Amino acid sequence: MLAPVVVGVDGSTESLAAAEWAAREAVRRDRPLRLLHVWDWHTRQGEGVPASATQRYLARQCLRRAEDRVRATCPDVRLYEQQIDGPATEALVKAAEQADLLVLGSRGLNGLAGFLVGSVALGVVAKARRPVVLVRADEDDGDEHLPTDDGASSTRTGCRDVVLGIDLNAPCDEVVAFAFQAARLRGARLRAVHAWHAPGPLGLGPGDIALVSERERADEWQDFLSAVLQPWHDKYADVRLVETVVEDRPGNTLMRAATGAGLLVVGHRLTERSFRPRIGPVTHAAIHRAGCPVAVVPHE
Repeated sequence: MLAPVVVGVDGSTESLAAAEWAAREAVRRDRPLRLLHVWDWHTRQGEGVPASATQRYLARQCLRRAEDRVRATCPDVRLYEQQIDGPATEALVKAAEQADLLVLGSRGLNGLAGFLVGSVALGVVAKARRPVVLVRADEDDGDEHLPTDDGASSTRTGCRDVVLGIDLNAPCDEVVAFAFQAARLRGARLRAVHAWHAPGPLGLGPGDIALVSERERADEWQDFLSAVLQPWHDKYADVRLVETVVEDRPGNTLMRAATGAGLLVVGHRLTERSFRPRIGPVTHAAIHRAGCPVAVVPHE
């Protein structure tokens, strides 16, 4: 069987929105959808404590609500459900290993739960070796599509841009491939964005090209971006590509580019350190500040 799109559901509005988004993505990818509930999602009991009958009942209710929501909006998806024991972060990371991608809501039920679920989501992003997509509570099908001429939301218009944040100091094939595929599946335009900075007073910084004028340096970065993306554009010739380089901080540049986008794609470099995996500042900013779904693609 093809690896499924897996979505973690916990009963929150965020996880229900994530389930809808995951269902649409599963149909686009021609993959089955697995609704996954982790019993100790909110870490209310110790590791290894069996789920009670009440927990199992609530888990079934949670999965049923998610299934009803998915069936109502995406009836053609191939769907199945699963309940597993926690801890949540470890369970979701393990589930991601057998997934095409993992989808999570980006907030929880309330202030306390939101903090805990947010911590789970960040932990999963830091450790997962498969792409993870984070979806906010107010995301719906219309948000993936361009507005009509009068500004109204519609599901009949074309899809909004996919935005790729690319670091030309260390471009990564996995991240670029994910973005091109996402754009192709949607019939959307792909906007590839790189932020650069001029050398400081002490000389060239890492990745700076030369001590030349800002206009020349911008042109160099633009040429470099085109050269990096050309093989991928040749492979995905049907994808409309827009390449942009900006002199600014990467986080600010990505947030501006993601305004009005349908999906933001960023990378996350995996490390061999087993203690306290960390997320880079640009990816961290994207997760917390972007208004659209954010796909975090791991790479070595």
